[in-house]
Amino acid sequence: MDYSSIHENENLTGPSPWASSPQAGRTSFGEPRADAPSPTPGPRTSTDASNADLSISEEPLPPPATAIESDHREQAPQQALEQASIPYRPQEQEVQPQQQSQHQSQQRYHNRPPSRQHPQYKLQPKLTGLERPGRKDPILRFDVYTNLPGFRTTQFRDVRRTHSEFQKLADHLISANPEAMVPAVPASSTPAGVGTDEDETRVKAAMQRWLSIVFGNEILMRDDEIVRFVEGDPGYSPVMRRSQPATGVRRKVIKQFAPPPDDTPELQDARPVVKSFYLGSMDASQKMDRVVKARRGLGLAEAEFGAKLASMAEPEGHPGLKNAYRKLGRTVQTTGDLHAVQGTSEATVLGEPLNYFSNDAFIVKETLTNRHILLRDLLAAQATTRTKLSATERLRASTSVRRDKVDEAIASLEEARAHETHLGNKTQRVTHYLLKERRRWSARTAEDLRAAIREFAVRQIEAERRQLATLEAVRPDIRAVDASGGLSRLGREATPAARRSAIQSSQGPKGDAWSGVARRPDAMNRSMSGAYSIPTPGAEDDNSNPVQGDGPTQGRKRATSGNSSILDAVNEDDDDRVDARNAASRLAASTF
Repeated sequence: MDYSSIHENENLTGPSPWASSPQAGRTSFGEPRADAPSPTPGPRTSTDASNADLSISEEPLPPPATAIESDHREQAPQQALEQASIPYRPQEQEVQPQQQSQHQSQQRYHNRPPSRQHPQYKLQPKLTGLERPGRKDPILRFDVYTNLPGFRTTQFRDVRRTHSEFQKLADHLISANPEAMVPAVPASSTPAGVGTDEDETRVKAAMQRWLSIVFGNEILMRDDEIVRFVEGDPGYSPVMRRSQPATGVRRKVIKQFAPPPDDTPELQDARPVVKSFYLGSMDASQKMDRVVKARRGLGLAEAEFGAKLASMAEPEGHPGLKNAYRKLGRTVQTTGDLHAVQGTSEATVLGEPLNYFSNDAFIVKETLTNRHILLRDLLAAQATTRTKLSATERLRASTSVRRDKVDEAIASLEEARAHETHLGNKTQRVTHYLLKERRRWSARTAEDLRAAIREFAVRQIEAERRQLATLEAVRPDIRAVDASGGLSRLGREATPAARRSAIQSSQGPKGDAWSGVARRPDAMNRSMSGAYSIPTPGAEDDNSNPVQGDGPTQGRKRATSGNSSILDAVNEDDDDRVDARNAASRLAASTF
């Protein structure tokens, strides 16, 4: 029996609500005052429960229904139709005033302690090794720590999964979780070459990042296949195979239509941008592949040309020219090798990331397409509900009503409403999570793309500096062909000594000859990879170190003008910018 309604008025009048209790005549606690509020009902004891059961059992039972009048039997289908034709409202809006008053009274008098907060669940992976057994699929070893309730224990050591098993898990997660943007699985190898240190470092770092993103997602970590993937035996395969909401020709036909009306502008504008990024990154990746192929072809041509130059030294009788041919041929061959290495570096640093960005953007685009398909299904369900409702209205307005038709119309209407409610709740959930997922994906992709472009610029500068140093190494041999500096065969006289430029290499340990920027101490670490740079302790500012030039050693600083505070703000982010000024400073940042 609910006594919460007696506390709505502070001054109570009339008979006591405890009059029906068997202990109503008890006077040991004193008579209650009429103006005093009733005490807050506490926990129910076994004595109270037995008394309540006794009081309920003493009430007279209602008489049994013996017969139903014929007119009531005829009016039953009509009343059912009237109840079924009430316009549909979501459950969240069906709040009666009586329920509101009861809820307010319960909040006012039932001072319950705050509910206990749920623990923050974690699923932390750590990649520990990469094995390549011959030409087979590589095996990745990782450890997992978790406090999720679905796992047998909290720590799993040396879990072994092949790269193809990671791909199977990703395919399942994409199909089973439309509210999450699952990142694409990185490739099992890089253009750096299988077996090299850089290839192993990049593959391990990419797979560790993928595991951290997937296992750290609050939606994906609760998928049952994650538990099987971690705890299962070797040879993992998803148990529940789910497909996309629309596949094949139907999916292609749906994409041809205009997108459905969307009340979320952020997601409505996201798909065209993601599609443009997908096509642009794919086109850039293909063009980078052509550049790499042309660069490698140039390296082969230079190697062949250098061999022919070196062969010209054998029949040559002039000693200076013979030495120049031999040294120049070797230099051109070395330049060809450097161009081949530069092509491999371009494919590894920028070509492979662009290909990955294209695959990742395609998955995001298809995820947003699945949401559009879900919106179309919701619109179709709403149209079906309206059709069923109009059919029910026509049936109610008809003169002859049959019970079987009424039951069928009510059942179909309730089924349509239940399907519409299910799709509406699913659409709200998918929209809510995709908003956060899209922002995370944009930030993650922008950061990775910025790091790839930065590393590509650094690698290009390093390659050009190596080629310059290689070509400058042969300059003394060319000048030493004869006394005139190698110009007698061209019919020219020797340049005066006062106007001759220094023949020493412009690339030295102290920096470039034409720039006043000292070499950075962490140049070797920075040239390795922009993503794995190791800061060197004690590194000084570029402008504070002395530069060794033609004259005496003295400190030189870069000329500045304008507001110093603005320049300081620019210099703070100097390492992250890729422009002409920063490129010139990076030219003096490495040794060979």
